[in-house]
Amino acid sequence: MRKTTVLVLALILVGMLIPAGFSTDSNVVITYGETTYSNSDYKSFVDNFFVSQANVDINNVGVKTISANQVNQISGGITGKYYNSNQILSSALVDLNDNADLKVSVDKSKITTITGDMYISALKSAGITKGHVYVTSPVQATGESALAGIMNSYEEVTDVEIPDSVKEAANDEIYTEAEIVENSGVDANELSDLVNQVKDEVSADNVTDHDTIVNIINNYVENNNINITNVDIENLADSIEQVQNVQGDVNYYKDQVGDILGNSSASGFSLDGLLDWIKSFVNGI
Repeated sequence: MRKTTVLVLALILVGMLIPAGFSTDSNVVITYGETTYSNSDYKSFVDNFFVSQANVDINNVGVKTISANQVNQISGGITGKYYNSNQILSSALVDLNDNADLKVSVDKSKITTITGDMYISALKSAGITKGHVYVTSPVQATGESALAGIMNSYEEVTDVEIPDSVKEAANDEIYTEAEIVENSGVDANELSDLVNQVKDEVSADNVTDHDTIVNIINNYVENNNINITNVDIENLADSIEQVQNVQGDVNYYKDQVGDILGNSSASGFSLDGLLDWIKSFVNGI
């Protein structure tokens, strides 16, 4: 009798702890480009990719849309490019249940320019180092606009806003690399390696001088026989300099999300653990 009373109380406790709408996994968010979201065939294609790759219940995750206006607020100031509402196709899923390290899985059959390594580099520039990101599009797209959605997803999951200066620097990095790949024909992976190596050296030596960054890039380009123009080198230096200059904001953001992205069980409470205890209790009756 006493066991039954304790069990009933435990079940009541579980009911109190599970909020309405608990079926939604708050650690997983999908951001759809508005063009994709408004087209049922496009959305179905994207959903199928996320289900097959991320093994998620598509009806059990958070959903947001990224509009052309949101993308243009970023791209307009960086490249001067402005997109119409029928051009925002790239979509992304962010899963913080898988947060041992930062991973990005890109649908290479649809995302033509931005690679997984480029996304990782830009996200790390923004102070994001955990989670698994999946990126796709219903039709071929460069993937540039997906970064806005990815960072929006992190804000949704963590409830912490990424500073505008940090967003701009990370997006500038993506747009700059995309422009160089498209205009110079340089291999995307080679370019990504270049950016990562230079960023590491600049960060290690706390370099903020533009000419010094240009020299570091030039040395890397010459040593690795990478074919990019002087204009490309200047643009890369501008982008990397911008990333370096916002490190104070990046560190502030990292402090805000440190507990969330570093240890999802920091509170010490586990609903799964409680449910397991109830199962064992029932088995013992």
